Amino acid sequence: MSRCLRPSCIFRPSKPASFAVARRFSTHHSTIESPDLFEYTSGRWIYNDALRHRERKRVFNVSALKRLAAQSVRKKEEDVVGFEKLAEGGFNRSFLVTMRDSSRFVARIPYPITEPSSLVIVSEVATMDFLRSHEIPVPKIYGYSATPDNPAETEYIFMEFVQGTNLGDIWFDLSERQRAKIVTNLVQLESRLFALRFPASGCLYYSSDFTDSSRVILPSQYPTDEARFCIGPDTSLGLWYGKRLNLPVERGPYRDCLQALTAGATKEIAYLSEFGNPRQPIQRLRRETYDYQPQSHLDYMATLRQYLQVAPSLIPHSTPALHRPVLRHPDLQPNNIIVSDELEINGLIDWQHTTVLPLFLQCAIPNSLQNYGDEVSESLQKPTLPSNFHELEPEEQCHQAELFRKRHLHYCYVKTTAEMNPDHYDALSHDYSTLRRRLYHHASDPWEGDNVTLKSNLISLSKHWKDVTGRKSSCPLVYPEAEANECVRLAHAQTEADEQLKICQELIGVGNEGWVPVDHYEEAKAREQRLKKAALDAAETAEERMRIEENWIFDDFCEDEYM
Repeated sequence: MSRCLRPSCIFRPSKPASFAVARRFSTHHSTIESPDLFEYTSGRWIYNDALRHRERKRVFNVSALKRLAAQSVRKKEEDVVGFEKLAEGGFNRSFLVTMRDSSRFVARIPYPITEPSSLVIVSEVATMDFLRSHEIPVPKIYGYSATPDNPAETEYIFMEFVQGTNLGDIWFDLSERQRAKIVTNLVQLESRLFALRFPASGCLYYSSDFTDSSRVILPSQYPTDEARFCIGPDTSLGLWYGKRLNLPVERGPYRDCLQALTAGATKEIAYLSEFGNPRQPIQRLRRETYDYQPQSHLDYMATLRQYLQVAPSLIPHSTPALHRPVLRHPDLQPNNIIVSDELEINGLIDWQHTTVLPLFLQCAIPNSLQNYGDEVSESLQKPTLPSNFHELEPEEQCHQAELFRKRHLHYCYVKTTAEMNPDHYDALSHDYSTLRRRLYHHASDPWEGDNVTLKSNLISLSKHWKDVTGRKSSCPLVYPEAEANECVRLAHAQTEADEQLKICQELIGVGNEGWVPVDHYEEAKAREQRLKKAALDAAETAEERMRIEENWIFDDFCEDEYM
């Protein structure tokens, strides 16, 4: 990376900014009082702001939605005395509906960018209903429409309003003991999810909503529920993103592990065959690594075919228990957890894009709790603060306290999982579990100009082939030493660029895609402009300055070629 683009050469944060940013963003889901029900008003983006708002604008018939909402709870439209924004997430806008009798519930509508819209709606509704039938604390569904062909002119779900406190609003104010209690409660819930049995992988649906012959009917729990639920297509976002939406490719249900492992890569090859072209990495700090040259989609297709060649060997054949399809919450982070005053879990919300996948692919520590890359966490040592903690400078104390928090959460989750959910722990601790999952996810993700990450994982697989597969035969993928070393070098350079981007985001005070609360936008934009000026001033040549101008990480840019 160019010296002038290294933010550490320009500014130094006075405290770990990730802590401050995380706290700031936790208010994202609080009640919003805004007269404009159609627009996104929870925040702004310091780049491509207009595009992000267009994606989230949803015009609908407010009166009709109120009427439909009232009917879903057997009331009349005139019984609705309150209708206000409750939350705006990445894919949906939620409204709090208040009735004359003071009862409240949620009306949620998807943004136009939420795809595949009809499948996502019916799958989430069926998933939540199925989970409630197994006494998992999720909101009760009152009504839904999977199409906009209704008086409200939008898809919608009406559901119970879960009483309690959003964990995201208090997470950073809790003690370690309180966080440990919540982690224990989460693991207990996960153990109940992992105990559920499914005949195939994909997503859950009502059999009445998905009638395709490919569906796999779930065995009935009760005689009255005969053939009520089925497994159908996988709604994972990467399978449908952008122009992939209408590709005639296999997306499930997956009747075996190999189908689940290969669907994403097969989809991406089909996409690149029809729409592929050379493109620079979408992460603009990575571009210098490649001298700002577009990367070949044909090279990436070749890497995907290499993945498909070894995919059968990623299945842990010696441990059939890890093949079992398992359902997990798709985003188990604090903002999706509602707790009581006693920190008991009242409800888990936002089950959109929930998948059922083989256990060896589904196992993982939730992102909000994991601390991979840290030797102490990965060794599962019980974390402690440094013995000289109270003698450290305030800035270093803050850093060590945050590091301890991350290590403690990681340790607590894994330790509790080993005790309460041994199937999950066995999958987590299985040989090269992380490498298998990385290969699967990287091969399934939409290609955004990164030709290195998947290939470097395949190189790692080739080096550990016998340990990963348990086979005596050699890996069918052979990489010359010079090629392998260059790929690893590029992968490290990309990692460094990603770390530098994170530092820049923290310095400015923005989240992913440059998101920032409305009240902090002007301040964040001013910091971003100072950062850009400092980077340009540090440029040593006219060409370097031009490259910074053309590829500045927080400027607007066209995203069409990445769709």
